[in-house]
Amino acid sequence: MGPIISTLVAQEKMEGDFRFKHMEIRVNAESAAFYRAGRVEHTRTNARLHRLLSTQQTLMNKEFWLYLAVNMFDYMGSILSYVVIAIPIFAGVYDHLSPSELSALVSKNAFVCIYLINCFSQLIDLSSKLSDVAGYTHRIGELQEVLLEPTDAPHDKWDPTREASWDFESCQCERCNTEGMEARSLASVTKLSVIEPWDEVAKDAFVLDRVSYSTPSSTEALVRDLSLQLAWGQNILVVGNTGTGKTTLLRVLNGLWPTLKGSVHMRTCFGPRGILFLPQKPYFTDGTLREQVIYPLKEMYPVTEDFDDKRILHFLDCVGMSTLLDRTGGLDQEVDWSWSDALSPGEMQRLTFARLFYHQPTYAVLDEATSALTEDVEGDMYRMCKQLGMTVLSVGHRSSLEKFHDSMLKLYGKGRWELQTLFHDPR
Repeated sequence: MGPIISTLVAQEKMEGDFRFKHMEIRVNAESAAFYRAGRVEHTRTNARLHRLLSTQQTLMNKEFWLYLAVNMFDYMGSILSYVVIAIPIFAGVYDHLSPSELSALVSKNAFVCIYLINCFSQLIDLSSKLSDVAGYTHRIGELQEVLLEPTDAPHDKWDPTREASWDFESCQCERCNTEGMEARSLASVTKLSVIEPWDEVAKDAFVLDRVSYSTPSSTEALVRDLSLQLAWGQNILVVGNTGTGKTTLLRVLNGLWPTLKGSVHMRTCFGPRGILFLPQKPYFTDGTLREQVIYPLKEMYPVTEDFDDKRILHFLDCVGMSTLLDRTGGLDQEVDWSWSDALSPGEMQRLTFARLFYHQPTYAVLDEATSALTEDVEGDMYRMCKQLGMTVLSVGHRSSLEKFHDSMLKLYGKGRWELQTLFHDPR
């Protein structure tokens, strides 16, 4: 029973992790879609499923011998009782008894033997149930330990053999459709210096030509005949009341929602050297601190690992999240808690900016990405974006954002919109 109990505990834990992963993806489906991380999450979920199935197979192999012994006692008990009685009879011990007396003796001894063996068989049958109860009890005990001493919870060793990459196959930008995968080599992502647009990167990210859109459940347009161009070096701020279609605009740009009419041309790809979306609801997958920063990539610089560590540490310090190293135990230390539960809203937004700075795309689309930050920290984040050469399209409500943008798109609802040029005091 010992090996079965430990394996059952592992199976219950992995099954819980697998179900939690499904719940996590369901709740954060849109945020993951903004990152084009479908392939990444599919790979991670498959890795959990394969671990669970492997553990279940191991458990079944171990339980086979236990169930074999249990069924042998169940079916062989009655046969064994008659064998035990037959030995003295055929040995001549009871030759002096009459047939009626011998029959009564056999009946009496058979009853006693079968009763004893049946009791023993029931005890053996309990072993399989006891092993299940012991496994469940162990899991409940672990839960109680976690509730009483959260810092002493055991670490879940996650299998790092899965792969992660940008889902380029689903990218519909014009450059990806014409230049192929060679132009999207991750090895040439820039480093910490201020960047200029590359020759192979389009001078504009999106071109919208008389676009009208609404929510999928409605035919009433939130915006009608919108013409807009996100060009390199021209930052755009999108403002408007709740329900006027600000986030819906980003869904249309990302290809998550269709348009009623008009055309949307995407002229650069997702990921480094292209465009990156920071959704309104920050999303963090399972894994280490390093994997949160580089998400949805697993490995960007396979030959410059030392530099990659310095890069991550540098940007964590820039966003004021270097203390996470002490909380997690290092970049590659597995944690057994959910990042979304362990971090405050402000910390989550800071960490998503560290992710943005690490990937250093040419274009960044920010959906209220600084709503939980102070204006001072917000300014630091936007100045860092400018230092790294990013062109941003921001959705927000604060007037303090205007000084970091060149144009402002106002959405009034019921199809009305207005595009204004922002003039800043040179001081």
